[in-house]
Amino acid sequence: MSKSITQDMAYRQSLMKYAEKYGVSRASRKYNKSRSYIYFWKKRWDGSVQSLACWSRRPHSHPNQHTQEELKLIQNMRRRNPNLGMVELWHRLRKRGYTRRPESLFRVMRKMGWFPQPKKQTGYTPRPYEQMTYPGQRVQVDVKVVPRRCISDPELKLYQYTAIDEFTRLRFLAAYPEQSTYSSSDFLKKLSVWYARKGIHVECVQTDNGFEFTNRFSNSKRDLPTLFELTAAQLGIRHKLIRPYTPRHNGKVERSHREDQKRFYSCHTFYSLTDFAKQLSVHNRRSNNLPMRPLHWYSPLEFAVQYV
Repeated sequence: MSKSITQDMAYRQSLMKYAEKYGVSRASRKYNKSRSYIYFWKKRWDGSVQSLACWSRRPHSHPNQHTQEELKLIQNMRRRNPNLGMVELWHRLRKRGYTRRPESLFRVMRKMGWFPQPKKQTGYTPRPYEQMTYPGQRVQVDVKVVPRRCISDPELKLYQYTAIDEFTRLRFLAAYPEQSTYSSSDFLKKLSVWYARKGIHVECVQTDNGFEFTNRFSNSKRDLPTLFELTAAQLGIRHKLIRPYTPRHNGKVERSHREDQKRFYSCHTFYSLTDFAKQLSVHNRRSNNLPMRPLHWYSPLEFAVQYV
């Protein structure tokens, strides 16, 4: 029985107290309730408001419920065949005179405890996100596939490599014709030089678990470092992988890709890799000069100057 007090229970409690003090007849006239109604609840009332709750009207039995012989037949069949599927179990029961539907068999077996409810899994509680405190402490890196409608040549494939500093939001973009560990390694060298020109030393790069960055989920090359990882080690940059299937951990670069789609790819066409690289360079300069709310309405370049 629920422990919550409903409005009806509070009303009946008030009626019981009035009837106890002034009598049933006077309470019947005041509350416009029959005497039989008051006597019915007075018989149940023990002084607590919980005793005035409505009882369940669910019947204790049903004329079409399983008989004891049917329940014993099901128990014996289940005990002899513990690994038998429900459909095959129902089929064998039919041969022994069982006339119920499979749905009825499932309900009674679940009631008998053979199909327990699955345990509720506890949800994943993410840790508080670690905020960066200086430029270059961690740079998020990801790859965006250029939409097909933006490319005039149907045989050409283009990819945008993106690096964004978590503290200053300063971005570096580069164009590549393929998404591979070689392109990722070359991009890592370029971003290290580009940020160094801005006075930022990159200490760590954070990527997803794509094969262009790591062999973490490879069946045959799991223990072999990729060219990207070797290049990071040579440059003295720590490589951090995010939790699998959790792109929100790379949220800053993912959000920047959404802005690229709205501001750049929705209104541009590319005719070659060289043309795409030139237009992407212009877009990179423009995005680094746009004010951002997380930076107190400074642009990434203006914000980075304060800490370099």
